[in-house]
Amino acid sequence: MNKPSMQITGDTTLAELWTIVGSLSDVCASAGAHLPEEELRSLQVGKVAEEAGEAMHALHGIKGLTTCDDDHDWAEVSNDLVGAVLASMIALRYINGPEAPELFNTVLFRRTRRGRESLEAMAA
Repeated sequence: MNKPSMQITGDTTLAELWTIVGSLSDVCASAGAHLPEEELRSLQVGKVAEEAGEAMHALHGIKGLTTCDDDHDWAEVSNDLVGAVLASMIALRYINGPEAPELFNTVLFRRTRRGRESLEAMAA
């Protein structure tokens, strides 16, 4: 019997999101089981760049800076940015295994210091 898929909403916790990322990572790793682990990691990091590049291509399309006749909009840019975030989370899981969420939290805390300081200053 199949388990129902988890719905992702505005109330989805980061822990729940990491559970989903873990499942996606497992599916991707299974599909690439014929490849060496190091190559899988490298390909997943490349996927991050690909998704970010697609967001940039869509942005260029919005600004009329492409030679193709594709129509682009901000929804497409947003979709590709979410794809880049998701690919990044999967890449972190490939590289760090189950420790990826803890590493993510550590790096996020370190890289958001200025925002936290600004919020603390506004609250004072």
